[in-house]
Amino acid sequence: MKNFIVLFREPDGRQNTHSEEEISKHRDNWKDWMETYGTKGNLAGGSPLTLKGVTIDVNKKVVKDIYKAGTEIIGGFLLLKAENIEDAIAIISSCPIFDFEASAEIREYQQQ
Repeated sequence: MKNFIVLFREPDGRQNTHSEEEISKHRDNWKDWMETYGTKGNLAGGSPLTLKGVTIDVNKKVVKDIYKAGTEIIGGFLLLKAENIEDAIAIISSCPIFDFEASAEIREYQQQ
């Protein structure tokens, strides 16, 4: 199996509101999805990210609060194991991240 990192890009949550029912369903979808691919051995780690952080520019200067940088944030990451990029795409295409108009970037990472 190859190793991939998946970066979840999400809209700024302060701009889009969802009902409690939608949020509850979304959480259930995540739970089911994580159980399915966790059991199959495809998930090797990951986490949602807090909204605290900064961006550092090329001059090593802290330039902005990440959450105020635009209308999109990196909301979390996943470490994924898959046979190849096509497999990774198939797995992530079924991910609940897309419920709320988010996107996912999949990158194979190099072994040291």
